[in-house]
Amino acid sequence: STDYIHKFAVISVDRNNGKILWQTIVREELPYSHTHEFGSWASNSPVTDGEFIYAYFGSHGLYCLNFQGELIWERDLGRMEKHMSFGEGSSPALYKDKLIVLRDHQGQSMLHVLDKGNGETIWEVERDEITSWSTPFVIEYNGRIQLVTNATNRIRSYDLETGEVIWECTGMTRNVIPSPIYDKGMIYLMSGFRGYALLAIHLLKASGDISGSDAIAWGYDQNTPYTPNPILMDGLLYFLKTNNGYLTCLNAKDGTEYYTSQKLEGIKNIFTSPVGVNDRIYIIGTNGVSCVVKCGETYELLAQNTLDDQFFASPVILGDTLYLRGVKALYCVSKD
Repeated sequence: STDYIHKFAVISVDRNNGKILWQTIVREELPYSHTHEFGSWASNSPVTDGEFIYAYFGSHGLYCLNFQGELIWERDLGRMEKHMSFGEGSSPALYKDKLIVLRDHQGQSMLHVLDKGNGETIWEVERDEITSWSTPFVIEYNGRIQLVTNATNRIRSYDLETGEVIWECTGMTRNVIPSPIYDKGMIYLMSGFRGYALLAIHLLKASGDISGSDAIAWGYDQNTPYTPNPILMDGLLYFLKTNNGYLTCLNAKDGTEYYTSQKLEGIKNIFTSPVGVNDRIYIIGTNGVSCVVKCGETYELLAQNTLDDQFFASPVILGDTLYLRGVKALYCVSKD
């Protein structure tokens, strides 16, 4: 409910035993607008450089804390009007001394590049864009740092130093959520709301408006994700269909289909992103069913487990340990 004061908190948990080390309340106020039934007013993931933590609450502020939980600086970038009161979700990105915040909404959409040391603006640009929830992505390519954003009207690549648009194109659906992924000179962008879109873009050929040009190596127009991010491993591209438990695997270089819309038994809908480690992909359904799929050109289900909880946050893997944030609890699954 938006009717009572909410506390916006950053929490540090000891990952060995689950104890809360500290909890810093960075803001207390009535929430601005509503949020998606499966989201919250803290849907944006924090990001860290190992020295400081950058916690972004969208319309409720951006905060830099140290690892003792002390607030170093804060910045209010204003309020956003998100489509259908679906809430906010784009996470900040870090590159060296720059903190990047994408704010696409029904008002004036903006891209902000800030100094991570003090939160001050290095540059910012207005965007002709409607609501998106995608997280921006930074690539070092041919001596230039590109900042790529995935959105409904346009996919755009900016020069991270100047804010100049290097290349752009059309091709996504509405309500863009998945973030760009990159490997071997190719960047992949997709969306899946009321339609399906996947573009593989050759960075070597990308300059100016590349819509319909040979800079687009290949495209695919079915079974792409609405909410979950795709995965790229060993030259194979894996993604889920809309918000459902159907997995597709393509050759990343040319788009060859190895399998498509393969049903993941037990998983109905899914809002988390899959995670790939070594030769395995871990996929967590909303209903607590998790599937472990073997990487490769043929579909093979290695394991299936169930937890009595609901999951909307993506899993995190550190070494041999899997961390899951459910609605009821935070879980740590590890080898004995």
